[in-house]
Amino acid sequence: MKNPWMLPAAALLVGGAGGFIAGKSGGDAAATSSGQADTLNTRSGRGASGGSAEAGDRAKGTARAKTLDEIYRQPGQLGRMQGLLEYYQKLSPEQLEAEAAKLENLPMGERMMASFLLFGRWAETDPTAAMAYTDKMGFAGMFVKPTILQSWASVDPENAAQYFSQHPKEFAMMGMGRGGPGGGQNGASIIAQEWAKNDPEAALAWAKSLDRDKGQAMSAVVREVAQTDPKKAAELAAGITGDDRGDAYASIARQWGAKNFAEAEAWIASLPADEQDRARVSALRGLAGDNPELASQKVAAMAAGDSKNDAAGEITQAWAREDPKAAAAWLATQNGVEVSRNTTRELVSSWARQDDAGAVAYVNQQEPGQARDNAIQAYVFSNRSNNPQAVMQLAESVQDERDRQRVVGMAAQQWMREDEAAAKAYIQQSTALSDEAKQRVLEGRGFGGRGRRGGN
Repeated sequence: MKNPWMLPAAALLVGGAGGFIAGKSGGDAAATSSGQADTLNTRSGRGASGGSAEAGDRAKGTARAKTLDEIYRQPGQLGRMQGLLEYYQKLSPEQLEAEAAKLENLPMGERMMASFLLFGRWAETDPTAAMAYTDKMGFAGMFVKPTILQSWASVDPENAAQYFSQHPKEFAMMGMGRGGPGGGQNGASIIAQEWAKNDPEAALAWAKSLDRDKGQAMSAVVREVAQTDPKKAAELAAGITGDDRGDAYASIARQWGAKNFAEAEAWIASLPADEQDRARVSALRGLAGDNPELASQKVAAMAAGDSKNDAAGEITQAWAREDPKAAAAWLATQNGVEVSRNTTRELVSSWARQDDAGAVAYVNQQEPGQARDNAIQAYVFSNRSNNPQAVMQLAESVQDERDRQRVVGMAAQQWMREDEAAAKAYIQQSTALSDEAKQRVLEGRGFGGRGRRGGN
């Protein structure tokens, strides 16, 4: 193929959403989709030609099949997805293969939408053929395999698991970090999670039989069950050993903490002493999603140390999404608590989007040093200020030279998109950028990650 079938970032969306949507495309789901599509069509005010034709068909009691062109032209992304779902639902495996060959001719947005529906549906009708087709897609085929595997496992986990075990090299790239196929989730975990939706005991038995990825697969089963029944998940986790048990306990604690924190606390107290701190932090994270104030009271009562720092960071991030000012005010009262760079980023980013002036005031209250530098970087990345020069000046106050070069460059590029002439004039006289860094900005070239100095 001349062009990549799918960009990796787009394909991760395919892997994440494909199995779920396509896995629901059986008889009941198809009927639901059809009904929803009719409702949308009835409520929409489309022109006389399309709307009248469809209305006439409905009046006659017949359903006119939409062509792909009609599906892509109809208003509303949900309506298009429903239309594609119905379209692919009626195709044979051979027809699905022919449609897959057409996908690379679509614009990226439409390609993403169509691909996870098509490959998800194909995996339900002829999964081995769908897997074989990915070999024709070059490197991009690796990013489609998670969609196929997930959809296959959602309807036939035993055979999906058998195929997975017999073809380990096909799935070797899964689980290679968030940027890889599967988004950081390996093939065994994908199968185990889907299997656990309907038969968690069988899923766990299969996971335990694995030589590789056993721990991740068992944790996936527990994590899935914990979403609806934390108590049952805790019973299943009892058979997990080693570091994987800690991962399983953390998953259970987070879900249980969100549902019933008192029960979660009682269960955590029954765990081995060396497992309790991590599980407690996870439970507080779950609680903070719905009740950050109560979670903050629980954290305040914890003994100083890494666990308290971690918990304070989790609560601050969750609270900041709803009320960053309150989250910051609480954090300021926690003497001795140290939060991560990520916590500062989440707090200031949420604040900047909700109250730009408040975020700036908070940043300016920070003492010079790494914490303030982190806050400035988060603000510059997320700001919605109408004063780009003020943003630039704030960026120039970053103390760390390497970070300052990068953040000033980011602020400068933002300004150039609004007023290129003014931004260039300011950049030329700036003393915060090296000559090489100035040239990079003026030419529209970005800066690398943290630790790169200017243009070097």
